[in-house]
Formats: sequence, C-alpha cells, structure tokens
Amino acid sequence: MRTETGIDVGAYLQRIGYGGRPAATIEALRALHELHPRSIAFENLDPLLGWPVRLDPASLEAKLVRGGRGGYCFEQNLLFAEVLTAFGFAVDGLAARVCLNAPIGTTSPRSHMLLLVRVADERWIADVGFGGQTPTAPLQLDSDAVQATPNGSYRVARDGEAFELLAQIGGEWKLLYRFDLQRQFRSDYEVANWYVSTHPESPFVTTLIAARADRGHRYTLRNNEFAIHHASGRSQRHRLANPARLRAVLETELRIRLPSHPDVDRTLQRVIDAASDSGNSK
Repeated sequence: MRTETGIDVGAYLQRIGYGGRPAATIEALRALHELHPRSIAFENLDPLLGWPVRLDPASLEAKLVRGGRGGYCFEQNLLFAEVLTAFGFAVDGLAARVCLNAPIGTTSPRSHMLLLVRVADERWIADVGFGGQTPTAPLQLDSDAVQATPNGSYRVARDGEAFELLAQIGGEWKLLYRFDLQRQFRSDYEVANWYVSTHPESPFVTTLIAARADRGHRYTLRNNEFAIHHASGRSQRHRLANPARLRAVLETELRIRLPSHPDVDRTLQRVIDAASDSGNSK
C-alpha cells in the first residue's frame, strides 16, 4: 500500500509498530498518534549540521521511515498527513505561532505545522511534531474540556476566530501555541522550513534539540542537558559530559540512527565544548 505520492505505508506502519487495519476510524487515529511519537523522535540534527531539510515525500520516507531518523514538525506532520490520507481521513495542514517560552509581548511567526483531521462529524487536531510536549493522542478541536492523553493532559481553548493549545506542565497550564483554521499548502511549509532551518538565529540551527515519548515518561535533550520526565511529575536530569555519552543517549533512549559522517562527530563535540564553555563562564 502506497500513498498517492509514493510513500510506502506498510513500511511506515512497520516502523511504528501498528498492526491494525487501515481505516478512517477514531480508534485507528488514536493508535497511530500514540505510536508515531514513541517510534520516531523529534530531532533537528540536519539544520544543526548545516544539511538541508527536504520535505518532498521521497526524502521523508528515506529519512524518517527507512533511515531510522527523526525530524521536526514539518517532516513529522507531512509524513503523518500522507499516511492518514491513505487511511481515508480528510486532512488539512494548519500553521501555528509558538507561544511556549516566547518572550512576553512578542508575536512569533507561523513556524509550526499541525493537522486538522475530520472523523465522521468531529474535528480533531493531530500533531506528532512538537518536541518534548508532543501530544500522544489526537485532541478534539471543538471541546474546551481537559483531554487526557497517554503522556499528559491538554486543553483546546477558543480565542475569537483562533484556537489555543495548552498543556499541563508541572501542575500549571501553559500555552503551547495559537492557530487558526486557514489551510496551508506544501509551498507555505517550504518557506517556513527554509527559515527555521537556515536563519542564523533559529534555535534549530544553534541548539541540539531532541525528544521522544514513551510509556509513562518522556525523554528530552537540549544540547547536553538530558532529562527523563515521568508521568508522576518527577524528573531525572543529567548533564552529558562527553560526545560518547551524547551519542549513546541519541541512539539508545531517543532511538535515532545517527548518520555515519564525520560532520556528526564534529557537531557532537561542538555541542559538548559549547556547554563546557558556558559552564565555565558562569
């Protein structure tokens, strides 16, 4: 089974461990949405390396499905949209302004991709590419109730014509991003992707970021700061002291198959060196 653009759906389903039937049901959507972020990590290694981030279907399959790599929102959600469409879901791409950790008073660009999925007469938000706060279940768009997922609770709030996605983090509700229902196209994502993957001040160019959800906890990595966040609210934090340990975390806990290229080793060393310099300057 392949999508209209040629992506091998069977290979994708094997990658995430989905064994159900391809059907446009809420049960299938929930299963796919839980399995995807557990199997395909969020990561930004390519822009950090200075390598191009390609969004065409063949590149998405080669990297995220067959290459054992992860990716960020455009890669993750474009691939997910292809699979959902092949299952028979009606899917539209949307764009959001990220609010989490943004300075007060600033308006961020529409730099995040998410999906609007219609199941029967209901509208759902699907997003498998929001880093350490990626939902692990689809969220009902037209409900302001607290929505439990396997990895935390979320709410969708209405703000005029716009919507806001909030997550419960550390016992507090925090705004993740704001979006509306204007449909986006691949060309829109290509422009935003070029900006976030090449602008010298983009965090995806300057900072190593990776995350993966798992049963009962999440793994997050920012440069050499590695954390395991448990559903109970307890977190374990580790500072990775050398490139070998950084590589081990990326490959083992985050399940990223690192490319065999000297640029990777140099970049991991650079991350450790920069963290060491920062620590010495404090």
